[in-house]
Amino acid sequence: MATASKTTKTSKAAPTMPNPFEAFTVNAPSFDVPAAARDFAEKGIAQARDAYAKMKSTAEETTDLVEDTYETAREGAFTLGTKALDLAKANSDATFAFAKDLFGAKTFAEVIELQTAFARQQFDATAAQFKDFQETAQKLFTDTTKPVTEHVEKTFKELKVA
Repeated sequence: MATASKTTKTSKAAPTMPNPFEAFTVNAPSFDVPAAARDFAEKGIAQARDAYAKMKSTAEETTDLVEDTYETAREGAFTLGTKALDLAKANSDATFAFAKDLFGAKTFAEVIELQTAFARQQFDATAAQFKDFQETAQKLFTDTTKPVTEHVEKTFKELKVA
């Protein structure tokens, strides 16, 4: 029988790839940074941190201010809307009551008297309603702008001090 001889392969080590970034490596000589430059850099970093902290604090305060202002404006707008609906209901009720009275009138003179009384009553009611609505709107405007005004005044006072 024929014998097959087993041949062994000699394993060669895989060639190692040189570091592709080795060409960009710069061996800079080490040197000590002068103390004055180090102090200057540390002061700059401290000032930058302080400025960032102030900016962050101011941004958070402003965000809170804007949120509060929008909430106040939303509540005020809801109040004005509700008041407008109440006034419309009161005027509608008065008009229907007037119409009911007109149907009960027996003479033309009574119709004229009812119309005159209704017109006077509605004029007085409308004037009072307008005054009330105006006061509510003025209060809404004042309540909405007050925090912003206070914040701006505070900022200018801080700028004058600095």
